[in-house]
Amino acid sequence: MDAEASPSRSISSQLRGALSACRDAFAHLPRLALDIALPTLCVSCREPVDGEGVCAACWAKLSFIAPPFCPRLGIPFVYDPGPELLSMEAIATPPAYQRARAAVRYDDVARTLVHSLKYQDRTDLAPAMGRWMARAGQELLAEADVLVPVPLHWRRGWSRRYNQSGALARVISRQSGVKLATEALRRIRPTQQQIGLSRPQRAANVQGAFKVAPERMADIQSRRVVLIDDVLTSGATTDACARALLRAKATQVDVLVFARVVDSHRAPI
Repeated sequence: MDAEASPSRSISSQLRGALSACRDAFAHLPRLALDIALPTLCVSCREPVDGEGVCAACWAKLSFIAPPFCPRLGIPFVYDPGPELLSMEAIATPPAYQRARAAVRYDDVARTLVHSLKYQDRTDLAPAMGRWMARAGQELLAEADVLVPVPLHWRRGWSRRYNQSGALARVISRQSGVKLATEALRRIRPTQQQIGLSRPQRAANVQGAFKVAPERMADIQSRRVVLIDDVLTSGATTDACARALLRAKATQVDVLVFARVVDSHRAPI
């Protein structure tokens, strides 16, 4: 009886496999048609690209940050000054956070990537950018308990529809396995955009703008936090966020960003 039923079961299994393959093929047809009709373009030079939005030529123009760099701020050095030597900026104005790391310098291609993710709904760029960040921040992520994205005020979040820092943080959380606390830190008052402001104006603009939600204190207290953002410029926003997290009794706050502004005239001392 079993021997007679076996060929029937085998044919049935083969039919189910064939039907499943057909379903998968049909499911990908809309995406295939869209790719043919609207090929992905490089966000920088607008040439067709097969992948994640950056062609090989523009990828080569990205200036990835690698040692030697300031162990506190992650600012790249022109030459290796020796272990644990800090940049002049880290000594003159030490931040509230412990360490900062960035994947790339904020140059033309990096700026285009950031602006496309931030203002043009190019959420498809977040996976690649987040993976580059996870690689640059391995040292921080290995010691981290929780990831916290820099939050938007709810009004700006409503108009922009998503938080680019949150999109990057989700990718990094999947890559690293570090827990994500998206709602722990809140921007409790709207702030002016930092573009065009001087360093003192930037600091004043974000002073007191961030607070850990009372119901999320347990996510932060006695935790080593890595703060996630897209760009580090003057450091005013990340510093204000770090102070809010430390007030909530975080053990330590580090910062991981996609790109940072680098003053090429700075030197280690």
